[in-house]
This record gives sequence, C-alpha cells and structure tokens, in this order.
Amino acid sequence: MADLRIKIGSLLFKNPVMMASGTCGYGSEFDDFIDIEQLGGIIVKGTTLEPREGNPYPRMAETASGMLNAVGLQNKGIDYFVKNIYPHLSQYGTNVIVNINGNTVEEYAELAGRLTDLTAIPAIELNISCPNVKRGGMIFGTNPDAAREVIASVRKVYHKTLIVKLSPNVTDISEFARISAGEGADAVSLINTLVGMAIDTKTMKPRLSTITGGLSGPAIKPVALRMVWQAAKAVTIPVIGIGGIMNAEDALEFIMAGAIGVQVGTASFIEPRTAINVISGIKSFLEAGGFASVSEITGIINRN
Repeated sequence: MADLRIKIGSLLFKNPVMMASGTCGYGSEFDDFIDIEQLGGIIVKGTTLEPREGNPYPRMAETASGMLNAVGLQNKGIDYFVKNIYPHLSQYGTNVIVNINGNTVEEYAELAGRLTDLTAIPAIELNISCPNVKRGGMIFGTNPDAAREVIASVRKVYHKTLIVKLSPNVTDISEFARISAGEGADAVSLINTLVGMAIDTKTMKPRLSTITGGLSGPAIKPVALRMVWQAAKAVTIPVIGIGGIMNAEDALEFIMAGAIGVQVGTASFIEPRTAINVISGIKSFLEAGGFASVSEITGIINRN
C-alpha cells in the first residue's frame, strides 16, 4: 500500500488532504457526512481575538465556475472558542489547525500566544490577508515589511507548527514565501481567495453587500497552481496547495507542482465527501503507478 503520510515541521499528517478554513466550520458541521479522522487535518474557521459579526447580507454569490464570499470572519472570538469549541475539537483523532486573523501585529501575537497551550491544537495557520488598521487598512500579506513583522511577532510567541497563508493579490508570490521561511514559518499555504465581484443585472446592484469579495472554486485553480509551483521553487519549507481542488486529479496536479499537501474548500459545499474522495483517488493513483509513497511524485515536474 502506498504511504500517504507527510510531515510539516515536527507534525505528522496521516495523508496530505485537509479541509480549508472557512469551508468546514469547526468540523462538527461535517460529522454527519464524513469521518473527520480520515483526513490529514482540518483548518477550522477564522478566529479573532474579539467577536466579529461579519459583513451584512448578502455576502455569498455563485459565479461561473466559482463562488464569491464576503463573510467577514464572523466568529465569537477566542474566549468563546476556548470554552465552547475547543472541547469538541480536542476529541478528533487528526490534526486540528486554527486559522488566526487580526487587525494589528499585537492582536495576531496575543491570539497566537493564547493558542500555544491548547494541547489538541498542534498548529496554527496565520492568515495575513487581513487589513492592518494601524497602517490605514494596508493588507499585511501584500506588503513585504508588514508581512515580515507579523510573522516574526507570531513566531516569537508560538512554538508549535506555524503555517503562513499567503495572499495571491501580489506581484511576486515567491517573495512572500521567502519572507515566511526567513521569519521561521514551518510551511506556507496558498492561495487565499482572489478579489472579485459580480453584479445582478436585474436589480442593477452588486451581488455582495461589500461590492467585492473573495473568489474561490475551479475558476482560480490555474492561478493557484502557478503560484504554488513558484512558491515551491522559491523555498525549501513545505508548501500546501489551495484553490479550486474539486477531485483527486486536481490535488495531484498541485502535488506534482511541488505541494506537500492540499486543502479542499469550495468543493465541500457541493459534495461534503470531496476531501475523503480525494484521499482515495490519490491512493489509487499511487498504487496503480507503482509508487511507494506520495513523496515520490511531490514536485516531480521540477525534477526533469
């Protein structure tokens, strides 16, 4: 049988497939559909220091081969998470990773510090696609100096596995992958959503209350694949691929481009079992091809 195990930092994953933040809630939403413990891991919805109400409705819209969302990181804050969500998450026999978000460097660092002592949370995913309110709303993940500062601050207080989630809305994704590695990240995950918009021609109004939102789904896969390939060539730390993965073949493309693992997101809204099906498909591909492990095909297009 092919070995699907991967390792990020000191953290072992039973397979390379995870469910992406914002698409699997806190795991319990999928308990009736899949066995969460079959997954390599889940990245639970974005968590902030203080509760957030999110953006006004409408905040989701279907587009051609994709979906726009402007949920706005709705969550009840870290105190509620620790008291009410964490006890359930601690029962899962797989890697539970928390996606964290903040408005300032200090918020990110405090939030990371609060999560350090939660023994059932072995890793965090640092979402730097958030606006820095102290710098006029500049996005951390699109400014090299801001990205460097927030990653370094989190690394100082968080001593377990640190994954940095990169924004695709930059000129050179390789630069931000190198910054992440340089400041001590154990891995990078990419891509986050692309900025897009849609208009309802009947009402002649934007389909989202915020006008623009994050585009995900199959429409962004070629862009995501290209950026994962670039990032994987730029750094030696693991790269996790995200963006339009709908089936095992999509996941295999990311792995062959250099991703050590993948995250399934939007596809779960269409078919809750997608991530489980992707695991099976990768396994079948490896065994049919006579590969002993998934590592044999990781980044294979760059070895010729």
